[in-house]
Amino acid sequence: MPSAATACAATTLDSIKRSLVGLRMPRALEVLDATVRRIEQGEIDGISALDEILTEELTLRESRRVKTALLVARLTTVKTLSGFDFTFQPSLDRERILALAELTFIDRSEVVHLLGPPGTGKSHLATALAVEAVKAGRSVVFSTLADLIASLAKAERDGTLRERIRYLCRAALLVVDEIGYLPVVPGGGNLFFQLVNARYERGAMILTSNRGFAEWGEVFGDPVVATALLDRLLHHAVVIQIEGASYRLRQHADLVPEHVRSKALITPPPAPKRRGRPPGRAMLDHAAG
Repeated sequence: MPSAATACAATTLDSIKRSLVGLRMPRALEVLDATVRRIEQGEIDGISALDEILTEELTLRESRRVKTALLVARLTTVKTLSGFDFTFQPSLDRERILALAELTFIDRSEVVHLLGPPGTGKSHLATALAVEAVKAGRSVVFSTLADLIASLAKAERDGTLRERIRYLCRAALLVVDEIGYLPVVPGGGNLFFQLVNARYERGAMILTSNRGFAEWGEVFGDPVVATALLDRLLHHAVVIQIEGASYRLRQHADLVPEHVRSKALITPPPAPKRRGRPPGRAMLDHAAG
């Protein structure tokens, strides 16, 4: 027959379990019995046990928070900086990227431009920095330019453009991927300008593009709109040019028969040189109406 002390301890343990259920602490409840046994065996004291139980619960909650935030940010593919092969892109300053991971550019509402040929790691770096922001508790929205403009166009048709832009401005960090990969639909440049103008000096952005700034008039189908965009996007900006081969193609180069393997398939053409001066205020005023 159990002693009175044992019965009292069991009753107390049941009470703790009920409290953990009421507090919605599933991980703490899960590890409680094992932790109590470790106390009884003299492996840890009560304070250490309490610390371990709370750490387990906090770790679970943080994992759930990050998972939910990644879904809200539309970061369905998670990339990390530790998974990026800096040795493959010697033109890239590793320390500069790690400095961006400290996220102070978000506090300064700066725009980070990642430019370079396809396959050089722009999207990987943009995603990894977005993941770092999510882990740090910053709100993030990630989208390709094509999807972003499509959502703005739909909102305009539905009469909810102002609300959509307001929603996109609430995020501490907006990542716009693949600028220049697909043609921008007519009117899309103006919609993107409205969003950029609303976030100007109010929220940070990361943009990736395979096209030089001098080509943005062609990308957006309107040199004046492109100039107005660049006027804002280059004012408080960090520009990182990646010059190198495509990681994806280099990784699978051995699958291409030797007699058809071409350097052109592996090594991209040199990045276009910038032409002209930075956009002036006169053209911006003209674009803004």
